[in-house]
Amino acid sequence: MSTALVPRVVSWAEAVRTDAEPDALFPEEAALLERAVLKRRREFTTVRACARRAMAGLDLPPTPVLPGKRGEPNWPDGVVGSMTHCDGYRAAALAPNTAARSIGIDAEPHAPLPDGVLGIVSLEAERERGQRIADGAWGPGGPVHWDRLLFSAKESVFKAWYPLARRELDFSDAELTFTPEAAVAGGAEGPAHQGTFRARLLPSADIPDGFPLTGFDGRWVIHDGFVVTAIVVPPAAVPAAR
Repeated sequence: MSTALVPRVVSWAEAVRTDAEPDALFPEEAALLERAVLKRRREFTTVRACARRAMAGLDLPPTPVLPGKRGEPNWPDGVVGSMTHCDGYRAAALAPNTAARSIGIDAEPHAPLPDGVLGIVSLEAERERGQRIADGAWGPGGPVHWDRLLFSAKESVFKAWYPLARRELDFSDAELTFTPEAAVAGGAEGPAHQGTFRARLLPSADIPDGFPLTGFDGRWVIHDGFVVTAIVVPPAAVPAAR
């Protein structure tokens, strides 16, 4: 999926319907799972195995990936990245901080959101546009569960935003629009949908004074039963910290 989502400067590693062994963890990572249930242990372990493979893609030695204050991954110096996991899918994406200022990725099962969730995570304008996407309006490949696509893209926005602004966003702080591209060859479920999206940060986002970004551009793909979204913030978008 990565070839449709991120530029070549990004090292992407994923695991589809498979999990890593517990010995893939560093001791300090394993210590965080002493009371975790099996599902959590599998997610945590496999996504960090993906992170280590992504590090290797940048010729970096493997290092622990520990959570920060808000659960965000702490990467080695000089690296930016993001991780995601859902049932059956884990991924990590990393790049040198000279090639990207921030990365946000998210994966979700390609299925409708649970009842009651859409009204919480979406704006009225987004719901109106979503009706034009529903039921396969984007061409071959079956229906597009646009509500899940919207949710995933907003998660990618939040993951790209937080390392830059060090402030959290609410679902109502960004308005998203989606643009489809031609369906491409897919797997057993048929052609894969793919395209781009634009996230506009609204005044409610409480953007820091002098912050150069008012939005993000991202990509999305629906393939093999999953929705995956990604944002890679280019170096020119945000000056490097001095």
